[in-house]
Amino acid sequence: MAKENQKPNDSLELFIALSRATQWVNAHADRDIRKNGLNRTEFGVLELLYHKGPQPLQQIGEKVLMSSGNITYVVDKLEKKQAVRRRASTEDRRLIYAELTDQGKQFVEDVFPAHQETIEHAVGGLSPEEKQLASKLLKKLGRFAQEHYK
Repeated sequence: MAKENQKPNDSLELFIALSRATQWVNAHADRDIRKNGLNRTEFGVLELLYHKGPQPLQQIGEKVLMSSGNITYVVDKLEKKQAVRRRASTEDRRLIYAELTDQGKQFVEDVFPAHQETIEHAVGGLSPEEKQLASKLLKKLGRFAQEHYK
């Protein structure tokens, strides 16, 4: 049978669609983030600290999907922008926390509503019900892939 007559593999078709959708939604988000003078990783750290409060440097990487070596670099950059500061733990001197400064908190509060609108626009091709279903299915897919990663 010729290749052009073969039925596409459902798993590969899903992978391609997921990759392309991610690429284009990220393009919208990245453009919005760059206009605020940040990259995706810096914004992700600020957003994490804003929504979850101070975090140990060692745990930030896994929460924003970044290597621990990059965390130091990103936090250094955010400190230079006076958006983040490091604070030693009072219980364990080996633990260093990153936390938002007042300036960092104000920055997130100023830019996050427009960023949220950008994301809403980027995923506007789905109805609210479709978004909920897609989110549920993608979480299920992600958990399965994570559990079966060897």
